[in-house]
Order: sequence, then structure tokens, then C-alpha cells
Amino acid sequence: MTDTYDFGLVGLGVMGRNFILNVADNGFTAFGNDLDEEKVSALIKEGGDPAKVNATSDVGTFVKWLSTPRKIMLLVPAGKVVDSVIEGLLPHLDKGDIIIDGGNSFYTDTDRREAYLKEKGINFFGAGVSGGAEGARKGPSIMPGGSKEAYQHVKPIFEAVSAKYNGEPCVAYLGPKSAGNYVKMVHNGIEYGLMQLTSEIYDLLKKAGGLTNDELHKTYAEWNEGRLQSFLVEITSEIFAQKDELTDNDLVDMILDKAKQKGTGKWTSQNAMDLGIPVPTIDIAVSMREISALKDERIKADELYDRPTLKGVDKADFTAKAEQALYFAFIITYAQGMHQLADASKEYGYELELGEIAKIWRAGCIIRAALLADITEAYQADKDLQNLLLSPSFVEKVQSTVNAARELVSYGAANGIPLPGLSNALTYFDAYTSSRLPLNLIQAQRDYFGSHTYERLDREGIFHTEWDR
Repeated sequence: MTDTYDFGLVGLGVMGRNFILNVADNGFTAFGNDLDEEKVSALIKEGGDPAKVNATSDVGTFVKWLSTPRKIMLLVPAGKVVDSVIEGLLPHLDKGDIIIDGGNSFYTDTDRREAYLKEKGINFFGAGVSGGAEGARKGPSIMPGGSKEAYQHVKPIFEAVSAKYNGEPCVAYLGPKSAGNYVKMVHNGIEYGLMQLTSEIYDLLKKAGGLTNDELHKTYAEWNEGRLQSFLVEITSEIFAQKDELTDNDLVDMILDKAKQKGTGKWTSQNAMDLGIPVPTIDIAVSMREISALKDERIKADELYDRPTLKGVDKADFTAKAEQALYFAFIITYAQGMHQLADASKEYGYELELGEIAKIWRAGCIIRAALLADITEAYQADKDLQNLLLSPSFVEKVQSTVNAARELVSYGAANGIPLPGLSNALTYFDAYTSSRLPLNLIQAQRDYFGSHTYERLDREGIFHTEWDR
């Protein structure tokens, strides 16, 4: 046994166990805690050397073995469980100790907990962790926010265990208060959008292009070698190659088309509406999961309505356009998420550096992609950039791919293939790049029935008209 351990972690599920083993692999001693004795035993067995990795189900013993200031990370379900764990730890902690919430907590909960613990002399900050179980073991992207002073005590550990991109750690102090959990929330919103888009392109290629699962596997693998290189495209390719152990079919064809969700996408969408920032690709990705849940109703509706007969396409040409359209829509989705982060930074005082956020997303996390290197450069070139679509470096990327998106959206509409993510990305682009929209009529309507007034193009001021009735 060692005298004390460098790092403590509460919650020894798959993520927690893998993260603590990662800490130990990088030269730090780590002590785990979980009420489940089986999880405690499993970690001790897998850790091998109790001088490097140990665990207990007793909270008091757990805290006693940690070096001060104690650095305790929570990887437990968001919500009341986090509060319960904190209350269990408090009687054993000393002033100056640090609690880190590594789960998907809602950002306002993080602000509340930070204020509550600050009164007791305990440092608290949120640190979003992305990369799934494999990332936790081999190197995740970590998004910490809160007390900058307290973060310095954890910085060496986080930089060691995080993913690396060209040798640079995919972790950085992001800002005060709940900045870390907020950035992770928007990360997950972007993730929703990218997954929706990837599934729509699959649907198009299968139904209209006639691609087999083997061809889809090869197509996505080829795309992953180019500008669409990303974790999601990579695993999509692998999914199409997976055989079902229970039947002779491909596994993807045996999976029920009902996508569940844990709420972070919805949080992103709702918060964007509160801020007045449009993120329609993320919005519709959340809605499509809700529509997918209506399986029984969809089956009944499918029997009531005729669908168009699919028009034939040139497979090679259609596939090439699908790659262009997906690249275009990926850009738009990242643009929407980064736009939300830019506005939230001002609204909540986060002082976010968007280039730094894109930088730590380049490896380790679920939305890692080659495109993030370009996004990093765009925000490093202009730290005040409000939207990626305003970056000169992205104009050609968008201009050269938007027409493919137009063709595919038109095809989908004419042939009854739903493409809500792609069509919303296209509509967002067309609206955002339009110097004049027809909402002057809406403002006139509002003034007509509610005397809500309007502004004019030709002179300053607020105006109201007594409309002829």
C-alpha cells in the first residue's frame, strides 16, 4: 500500500473503471469508490497492484486515503445522484478539497453546486468527458470549467490521461462557472445532428442508390479516408460490416428503428431557443428520435398513404453527391453549435475561446473529425468570429458542396424519403446568407392584430399603423 493516492473517483461503472485505470497507466496512483462491492472487487482485480489502484465501498476510508488537497472525480448519473454523492462526501472533506463532476450534468445544476460548495470551502467544477468507454480507457477529450486555481491541481492528471492530437492534449481550461458542462452539452447537441445526418445519407444510398450493406461499408470507409474522416463515419462503416450472431443477416438490418436519448440534445435545443440562436439541424435531430419512438403509429400511417415510386439514379454519381452533401451538412451543424457557444459565452460570462474548444475536440471525443482542424484554424485566425459561415476559409468548402445538398433534398422530397437534417441544414444556410427575408410580412401581421409595432428600412424609430379593416 502507498501512503496516499493522487486521485479519487466515485462511480466504478464502465466509464469510471476505465478512467481510473487510465489515470494509473499514466503514472498517478488512484483510489476508487462505489457502493457496489462487485465493482470495487472488479477494479482491484483489474488494477493488479493495490499500490497503484485500489478501491473501497466505504466513503470515509476512500477520502482518508487521498492526498490533499483531495481531487475527487464523480462519474455517476446526472441529477439527484450527484447531489447525493456530494452530501455523502462532505462530512469527510477539508477546506480546499476539490470535487469534479465528470458526468453530463445540466449547466445550471453545476452553477448551483459550485455556489453551495464554495460556502463550505470546497472547490467544485464540471468537466465534460467525451469518448465513451474506450475513450475513458485510452484517452478522452476533457472539457473542464470552474475555478481556474483549483483546476491547476488536476491539470497534470487530465493532460496525461486525455487524448492527444499531434502530441497536444485534448483538454484545456475553458472558463469559469459551468463552462465545462455547458460546452459538453453543446458537444452532445452537435453529436445528435451529425448522427442524424449520417443516418439520412445511409437511407438515401440504400433506398435510392441501391447500395448493399457491403457497399455501404466500403463507401463509408472510403469517405473516412478523406475530408469526412471522423469517429462517426468510421464506426458507421464498421457497423455495416457487422454480422448478426442470432441470424444470418447483417446486424444493422435487425435493429429496431427507435433511437433513444438521454436528454443532452434536448437541453442544447431548448437553451439555443432561450438564447435566440438557431440550431435547426440539432432541433430536428432531437425531434426525429421522438418520431422514431412512435413505431406503432408509423406502421399504421404507412398503411394509409401511398408513397412515390423511386426514380432511378446513377449509383456512382449519386454516391459522390451524397459525400458532398454530408460534408456540407457537417459544416453547417458545427457552425450552429459553435454559434451557440459564442453567444452563450457572452450571456453567461464564460469567456470561451472557440478555437481552443475545437482544438480539444480534434481527438478522443465522439464528434472528432478532420474538419475540426479547419475549424480550429478559422477561430484562431479570428477569435471574434461569430459564425463559421462568415469565415473566408469556409466559403469555398460550402460553395462547392451546397448544390449537391440541393439535389439530394429535392430528390428526397420528390421520392418520399425524409431528409429533415439535410433539408434543415440547407434551409439554415439559405436563410443565414439571405440579406432580406420575408419576415417583414410577419412583423406587419403582428402589428395588425396585436399593435406590436415595427421598424422601417428607410428611417430609424418604432412605428405602428392603424391598419384598414
